[in-house]
Amino acid sequence: MNIQLRVNGMSYELDLDPRVSLLDCLREHLGLTGTKKGCDQGACGACTVLADGQRINSCLAPAVQCEDMEITTIEAMAAHEVGSRVQDAFLAHDGFQCGYCTSGQICSTVAMLAEHRAGMPSAVSAEHGGPVALTDAEIRERMAGNLCRCGAYNGIVAAIREVARS
Repeated sequence: MNIQLRVNGMSYELDLDPRVSLLDCLREHLGLTGTKKGCDQGACGACTVLADGQRINSCLAPAVQCEDMEITTIEAMAAHEVGSRVQDAFLAHDGFQCGYCTSGQICSTVAMLAEHRAGMPSAVSAEHGGPVALTDAEIRERMAGNLCRCGAYNGIVAAIREVARS
């Protein structure tokens, strides 16, 4: 099936089997290997990318369904205003150990901060529909879909807290 994908501001024309996930398309067809394959079941978040600014598990999204979306991967985060600050904060706060989950954590953080700024509540939000403080508990809940097998959560939360305050 012929499709056109926009990834990190560039257009790609691809001939793909309709069963190919966005993750496999990014890694195997476009050579963008920053997005990681963790569980391949949508449970770990290592494959998180942004689709029109929303975080998605790219292992669960068929590439053909992303044709009219702007896909942003970790490779574009250094040039992204919030993404570059998140990357710097992850480094400053040791928000990673082995680094395998880091690309998904960073992409998810960028989208999560946008969700918070837009007033979207989480399961632990004290007030639904109003401004919610980005407490450590709030950050942990909003990032619950991204697992770190090394246990770098304290550094991840500290990094997010720093960027949210700036």
